[in-house]
Amino acid sequence: MQKYNLKWVLIYALLFLGCKHHNSPEAKPQETSKPNIIYILADDLGYGDLSVYGQKKFRTPNIDKLAEQGLLFTQHYSGSTVCAPSRSALMTGMHTGHTPIRGNKSNTEEGQFPIKAGALTVAEVLKKAGYTTGAFGKWGLGFIGTEGDPNKQGFDKFYGYNCQGQAHRYYPTHLWDNQQKVVLEGNDTKNTMVYAPDLIHKKALDFIKNNAERPFFLYAPSVIPHAELIVPKDSIWNRFENTYEEKPWGNDKSTNRRRKGNDYGADNYHPKGYASQEKPRATFAAMVSRLDKQVGEIVQLLEQLRISENTLVIFTSDNGPHMEGGADPDFFNSSGIVRGRKRDLYEGGIRVPMIVKWPSTIKPNRKTDHISAFWDILPTLAELAGAEIPKDIDGISMVPTIKGTNNQPKHKHLYWEFHEQNGKQAIRFGDWKGIRLNVYDNPKAPIELYDLSKDIKELNNVADENPEIVAQIETLMETSRTDNPDFPFKGN
Repeated sequence: MQKYNLKWVLIYALLFLGCKHHNSPEAKPQETSKPNIIYILADDLGYGDLSVYGQKKFRTPNIDKLAEQGLLFTQHYSGSTVCAPSRSALMTGMHTGHTPIRGNKSNTEEGQFPIKAGALTVAEVLKKAGYTTGAFGKWGLGFIGTEGDPNKQGFDKFYGYNCQGQAHRYYPTHLWDNQQKVVLEGNDTKNTMVYAPDLIHKKALDFIKNNAERPFFLYAPSVIPHAELIVPKDSIWNRFENTYEEKPWGNDKSTNRRRKGNDYGADNYHPKGYASQEKPRATFAAMVSRLDKQVGEIVQLLEQLRISENTLVIFTSDNGPHMEGGADPDFFNSSGIVRGRKRDLYEGGIRVPMIVKWPSTIKPNRKTDHISAFWDILPTLAELAGAEIPKDIDGISMVPTIKGTNNQPKHKHLYWEFHEQNGKQAIRFGDWKGIRLNVYDNPKAPIELYDLSKDIKELNNVADENPEIVAQIETLMETSRTDNPDFPFKGN
């Protein structure tokens, strides 16, 4: 009898130890496995809109925790100062002098000018390397069925707003599930029942759950906190409802006098408008806090699925803070330590927060001043996935910086061009920053020059004192771009 009992004791002990080993949250994934990749892109979130980057009016604890557990970049730049070209630079690894989409340009009532079929995107590179790929949020690089359709640009799954114009509204009439138009019951231009960012977020979480056992790439381009300013009246809203002195924006209800708002239910309702907002400051804070909560839920799910250790999470923004819809970036100091906002090529329009977390690889509480940009993401993720890095791109892999080694190659310079507001160009050249305005009127317009090591707010133009540097920057502005007939840069 004793022998029989001892036998079963040993069996149960082995089963217990086996279960403990396989289910232990401390168990690390195999070193040879490819990392899962999650890239979260906020919309119009400024360099100073996160508390870890200096925001004082509200806090972003979940995003701050990413920085506590990972790597914070202090000199990371977006692809452009507006949506579509910024995302094109991200997808293709090329700056706005080379990337196919160089400006915001509508193709039809719904959808933007499509990225070309021949363009090689980061999703295509990762898909070829064995990744399941999904995009959840705002696309803006080509309507459904065109060559710019996300399903034709490397994404197995797309759910969200195809069109950045439609994405002005947080209670849209419809979203897209690949090629299927999903009508949102209760959102009929008058009633507001389904808050689209919440629905899209849920679909993104489902994507993670459904692909937890294989390498996946989740691209999550949120529409928060892009105008319009509107948010569900829930517990997050309650925290901020009576926090700030407000300046109502839009429709003046006291006199019924139309100003700038385009409200749900209005006779002139248009999907590309913005609703009036009585408390725009509280709404903005609640929206960013909602995004912060969603980031926390993504991280929590990774931990529950026990795939956090081998998942690379990147959080950033597509450009600087906006002024539309009643937004008040001055009140929130949304640009932080830098000057400018969306549509500027001053630092505030293009310098963005970026945080990277990868528990198995990145030590906590690291910070880097490595100068990087959106076009570096493609070669970085390609290298991490074991894929071949495409040739003829502008990006440089940031893997050495992420892994904390000392062999990080650096850019000789960074280049931007902007096709609105009479044309603009900018060069980051070491600590020098050159900006040329009104290019369409004068392709040889004077170049403003700033020494960012001494003048981070770009207030002191030192061009007259440094003619040799100005001459180098002028040459770089001329040689860093190729002509694009779809997006002609007038004057060049």
